[in-house]
Amino acid sequence: MKILVAARAFLPGRQDYVLLPRTWKGDLVAGVTVGIVALPLALAFGVSSGAGAASGLITAVIAGVIAAVFGGSNIQVSGPTGAMVVVLGPVIAAHGLGALAAVSVLAGVIVVAAGLLKLGRVVTFLPWPVIEGFTVGIAVIIFLQQVPAAFGVKPGPSSNAVVSAVQALGTASLTSILAPFAVVGLVAVIMIAAPRIHPRLPGSLIAIIIASVAAQLLDLPVARIGALPDSLPAPLMPALDLPTITALAGSAGTIAALAAIESLLSARVAASISDTGPYDADRELLGQGLASVASGFFGGMPATGAIARTAVNIRSGGRTRLAAITHALVLLAVVYLATGPVSRIPLAALAGVLMVTATRMVSIRTLRSVIGSTRADTVVFFVTALITVSFDLIEAVEIGIAVAAFFALRALVRSSGVHREEIPGPVHEGDEHIAVFRLDGALFFAAAERVLERVSAIRNVDVVIIRMSQLQILDATGARTITDIIQALERRGITVLIKGIQDRHLRLVTQVGVLDSLRHHKHLFTELDPAVEHARSHVARAATARAGRGPELNRAPRPAIGYDTTEE
Repeated sequence: MKILVAARAFLPGRQDYVLLPRTWKGDLVAGVTVGIVALPLALAFGVSSGAGAASGLITAVIAGVIAAVFGGSNIQVSGPTGAMVVVLGPVIAAHGLGALAAVSVLAGVIVVAAGLLKLGRVVTFLPWPVIEGFTVGIAVIIFLQQVPAAFGVKPGPSSNAVVSAVQALGTASLTSILAPFAVVGLVAVIMIAAPRIHPRLPGSLIAIIIASVAAQLLDLPVARIGALPDSLPAPLMPALDLPTITALAGSAGTIAALAAIESLLSARVAASISDTGPYDADRELLGQGLASVASGFFGGMPATGAIARTAVNIRSGGRTRLAAITHALVLLAVVYLATGPVSRIPLAALAGVLMVTATRMVSIRTLRSVIGSTRADTVVFFVTALITVSFDLIEAVEIGIAVAAFFALRALVRSSGVHREEIPGPVHEGDEHIAVFRLDGALFFAAAERVLERVSAIRNVDVVIIRMSQLQILDATGARTITDIIQALERRGITVLIKGIQDRHLRLVTQVGVLDSLRHHKHLFTELDPAVEHARSHVARAATARAGRGPELNRAPRPAIGYDTTEE
C-alpha cells in the first residue's frame, strides 16, 4: 500500500488541471505565444550543439509535451537550452552524431532515478555565486560558439570555445564575412528594438523572418539551415551496449546533473513569481528525465526546464499544463506545415539570436549583487566562471560535485534553524495574526531553501516579524533568501518587519537587496518591543479595513514584483 501511495505522487492526476475550466483560454494564448518565442531558440540551440536544427525542433516538441504532463510544475516550459548546447558540443565532436540518442537516453534515466530516489532537494545545496558564475560561463561559451557562423567560416578544430573562435577568425576574409556579419547585425538590432516598441513582441522570431526574407531577396551568399523533415521520425531505441554505456557514462552523468539543476531552478523561480501553486521537485526530475528519454528515442537532445520560456508563459497568462502542451503542438505544426520556409533561414540569423540571448543571460544587477556581497562569494563566482570557460565543461562540473563537500554542508545545515516564537508579554487582541520567526545559527546556501519554505508557508497572518539578532553566519545566498521571503509575503499582502540585523551583516543585506524589499524603511527595528507594537497597529488597521468592506471580501494582494523575462 505504501508503495502505491508513493507511486501515485509521481503520476499525473486531476489536481494538475484543477484550474483549467477557468484558465483554458489564457493557457491557449500563452501556449501559442511561447511556441512563437521557442521556435527560433529551438532551431538555434540544435544547430549550435552540432545536432542540427531538426534535433532542436524535435526536442522542443517531444520533450515539451512529456515534461508538461509528467513534471512537477504546472507552468514549466521545457526544451533545448543553452546549458545542453555547451555540454553536447564536445560530446558530439568526440563520439559523433550517433551518440546523441544514446547519451540523451542515459542522461534521462539518471534524472528519472534521481527523482524516484527523492533527490530533488539536493540542488538547493548549490551556492548562489556558483550558479551565477556557471551561468555567466555558459553565456560566454554560447556567444563564442556563434563566432564562426557570424563570420561565415568553419569552426576551429579545438574543443575549447575560446580557442576555436580564435582559430575560426584566423581563416576569415573580408569578402566572406560581410554578408553573414550584416545578417547578425540586423538580427541583433531587431531583437534589441522589439521589446522597446512593445514588451510582448517576439523579437527573435521577427528578426529571423526579416533576415531570411532579406537574404532571399538580395541573394546573399550565406549558409542556410537546409532540408528539414516534414514529419516526426519514427521512434528508435538507440544502441546501448556495454562499450557505448562505458564511453558515454561520464558525459551522461554531467548532462543529467545540468538538466536537474537547470530544471529545478527554473521551476523554483516559476513558483515564486506565479500563483499556480508549489512545484514538486522529485516529480519534476521524473518528468524531465522521461522527456530526455523520449527525446532520445526520436533523435532529439536532452531537455531541461527553460527559465525564460517559462517566464514568458507566466507573463502571457499561462496557469496550467495546457499552456506548455500547446507550445509543443505549435512547434509540431511547424514540422508538418512550414519546414520549407524554415529550411531557408540563414545560419547567421540563428547565430545572431543566440548572441543576443547569451548577452541577456548575464544580469548586470545580479553581477553587482554577487560581486558586492562578500569577498569569498566573489572569489567563488569568478573562479566558477573562469573554469567553465577555460576548461572542459564536463570535467569542471565533475570536480565541482564532491562527496566531501556534501557531508560538510549537511553538518553545517544542522546547526541552523528557524523557529516561530510567542509574542512576549500580555496577549492582545489580534496577536494571532502576527507571526514572529527567529533565525538561528547559520543562514547560507545549503540552509536557505528550508528557511524559505518554512516562513513562506505561513497562513492567516497580517504581519511577519523576522528576528535576525541570533543569526551568526550569513552569506549572499542566505541574504537573497530573506529578500525572496519578504517579496513572497509582501506579494500576498503580508507586512514584513525585520528586527536585529547585526552590524557585521548590514552591508551584505543592503547590497543583496533585503532592505530595499521592505515596504517601508521604518519596517527595520533594533528592538523587539517596538516591532511588536508596530505590528499590532498594522493588524488593527487590517481588521478595520476588512470590517468596512464586509465579511465576503478579503484583502486584495499586493501587485506582483517584476522579474526579467528576456529570452534565454
